[in-house]
Amino acid sequence: MAEIFTSAFWAEYGGILAEGVWDTLVMTVMSTLFAYLIGLPMGVLSVLSQPHGIRPHKAANAVLGWIINIGRSFPFAILMVALFPFTKLVMGTRLGLRGAILPLVVASAPFVARMVETSLSEVDAGVIEAAQSMGASTFQIVWKVYLPEAMPSLILGGSITLIAIVGYTAIAGMVGAGGLGDLAIRYGHQRNVPSVMWVTVVILVIIVQVVQSVFSRLSVRIDKRLK
Repeated sequence: MAEIFTSAFWAEYGGILAEGVWDTLVMTVMSTLFAYLIGLPMGVLSVLSQPHGIRPHKAANAVLGWIINIGRSFPFAILMVALFPFTKLVMGTRLGLRGAILPLVVASAPFVARMVETSLSEVDAGVIEAAQSMGASTFQIVWKVYLPEAMPSLILGGSITLIAIVGYTAIAGMVGAGGLGDLAIRYGHQRNVPSVMWVTVVILVIIVQVVQSVFSRLSVRIDKRLK
C-alpha cells in the first residue's frame, strides 16, 4: 500500500488510471443520458395511466409496470452476459465502451422510470386538479406542473441513478468493458497488484461522494419548500 505514495507508482500506473477514470465517466454519462431518454417518458406515462392519474389506462399501466419490474429484476452481470449477442449485433462489439453502453442503458432505463414515477407521484394532487380546472392540456400539465414541482425529487433520483450506473460500470469492467472495474480486476486480481485495485476503489468512492454532494445541494437550492 505504501507504494501508492511513490512517484514510481504513478509513473507506471498513472496513465492507465487516468484512462480508466475517463472511460468510467464516459460510460456513466452516456448511459445516464440514454437511460433518461427512455426511462423519463416511461415514468411519466406510468403516472398518467394510473387509475387515479389524469389519463387512466389500466392495460397500458399494467404493461409499463411489467416492463419496468422485469427490467429491474435482472442482476446486471447476468443481464450484460445475456445481451452479448444483441450488443454485438447493434453496437458491432460487446467489448469496450461501445459494448458497455447498450447493456448499461437497458439496465438503467427501468430504474430511471421507477424513480421518475415515484417523484411525480409525490406532486400534490391539488396542484394537478387546479391545472386541469384551468383547461391545461396533458402535455402542459406534465411540462409545467409535474416536472417543475417534482424537480427536487427528480434531481435526487438522478444522483441515485448516476451512483447506481457507476456501480454497474465497475461490474461491466469485469467482462471487458474497460474503466476502473477492468483495472481493478486485471491489476488487482490477475496481476496481483493490489495497490491499483485500492486506488480504483478510492477513486470510485470520490466520484460517488462528489455526485451525491453536488446533486443534494442542487436539489436544496431549487426546492421552493425550503425558501
